[in-house]
Amino acid sequence: MSRSIRILIPLLVLFAGTLLMLPSCSATYERRNPMGETFPTVTGQSLAGKNAELPTIGRGAPLLLLIGYDQDTQFDLDRWLLALDMAGVQVRLFEVPTIPGMIPRMISGTIDNGMRRGIPEEDWGVVITVYGDAHKIAKFTGNADSLPGRIVLLDADGKVVFFHDRGYSLGTLKKLQAALAALPSSTAMAPAAENRDR
Repeated sequence: MSRSIRILIPLLVLFAGTLLMLPSCSATYERRNPMGETFPTVTGQSLAGKNAELPTIGRGAPLLLLIGYDQDTQFDLDRWLLALDMAGVQVRLFEVPTIPGMIPRMISGTIDNGMRRGIPEEDWGVVITVYGDAHKIAKFTGNADSLPGRIVLLDADGKVVFFHDRGYSLGTLKKLQAALAALPSSTAMAPAAENRDR
């Protein structure tokens, strides 16, 4: 076998393998409104290194999930976080970077380390990255037009009582506050600002 063929065969195998993996890292689901539905059970890991199961981690109290499918979504989620804090909204919350696909899963350590560099260590516990079960969340909310965050408020049983996927606005914040106020008042909640130091 000639030297050029010996070099070409591994390259062709690598190329074919890459083509097989591409569909698993580029699945796009149409945007949808999951109001009234129960959030799927998914497992992720906080940037602090702790495993977490959603929405189980929030059962018994309302839980606000700020879901992002794209690195640039952070701008939208930061506006939500700032507005929630300034408005004194009291609810347990998690940022949930949701990254479907086999390739991201293979380099998850590199991705997580990149996020840690841009987030203060005291906030690592509130960021739960989902890789393996990411497709469940993507199907649930849709990940087409991934730029705006998906803002999902769950009741004490994990059911969606508020959903928004069109970017932050003051009017939407007021709707979220109204949805939160409509939940049973006996449910204990932690202020959003205090929630960031788990």
